[in-house]
Amino acid sequence: MKPPPTQTMRRAEREAIHGWLVLDKPLGLTSTAAVGRVRRLTGAAKVGHGGTLDPLATGLLPIALGEATKTVGFAMTGAKTYRMRIAWGEERSTDDREGTVTRTSQVRPDAAAIAAALPAFIGQIMQVPPAFSAIKVAGQRSYDLARAHAAGEGEAPAPLAARLARIDAIRPLDPGASPDEAEFEVDCGKGVYMRSLARDLARALGTCGHVAALRRTRVGPFDLTQAISVGERKWLDGEIPLDKGGDLCDKAAIIAHLLPVATALDDIPALALTEAEAERLRHGGAVSPGSAEMIRRLATLGEGTVVAAFQGERLVALAEVGDGAIRPVRVMNL
Repeated sequence: MKPPPTQTMRRAEREAIHGWLVLDKPLGLTSTAAVGRVRRLTGAAKVGHGGTLDPLATGLLPIALGEATKTVGFAMTGAKTYRMRIAWGEERSTDDREGTVTRTSQVRPDAAAIAAALPAFIGQIMQVPPAFSAIKVAGQRSYDLARAHAAGEGEAPAPLAARLARIDAIRPLDPGASPDEAEFEVDCGKGVYMRSLARDLARALGTCGHVAALRRTRVGPFDLTQAISVGERKWLDGEIPLDKGGDLCDKAAIIAHLLPVATALDDIPALALTEAEAERLRHGGAVSPGSAEMIRRLATLGEGTVVAAFQGERLVALAEVGDGAIRPVRVMNL
């Protein structure tokens, strides 16, 4: 006799599954739905993602399982790259093609005008998030307030406060291909809204604009070469087709495509430990350098630096340098 589904799920949740699954998210699928699908297929108790991707955007969605969830913060704070297509002439309520038209313009900027406007959007800039965003206003999500107003309920939400954003580069792609649209590749830091960038760039060019298409191609150390392509219909049917061959439709297939937990830590310093040092760190103790090489290494890193502490190939903990020693921040149960 088969056990009840709840019993089956409880057993599955107790199994240790650790690592990163990198998806090439299809159009229309929410990040939450993708995480839920991976959780249901694996029965994993801990699943999270390395940065929300809007349903109307495609591309990289790194999903963390088990102990990899302890490294999500490093993936989310890493640099990101997007390919964005802006449609000129219409500003929309959501700042993307899903919203209603709120303003129009007959102005179509040319390549020279675009090139002249871009430098003002590179570096540390102030950016007003879209009204349709997950930012909380008086305890409510801004998008809930905006949707209620659009449905004729409640007042229009006040404009959100401007936030500091970091944009490293904006590269026009195939400029002049169409007078009604322009495509860009954008390198940026955490928390940058591509919809706000499209809206503000259009306004700076004396016109209106919104995001017509968006694709994320890099998140920290993850890029599309590691990604598994999925189709929304197959997800709903319980299967995830792979461009690399086969179907990712059960726990074994997912595990076969997991990347190591430490993949998200490629951008932070690594520190090698002896077996005794690793054991002390695992139990929450500080580790003082036992060799001249480690003393030199810690001095080079400096106070407050977070390191990935390894014993051989095994990730032991995320640790912080301080007072000539390292102390565990997040211990890994691997």
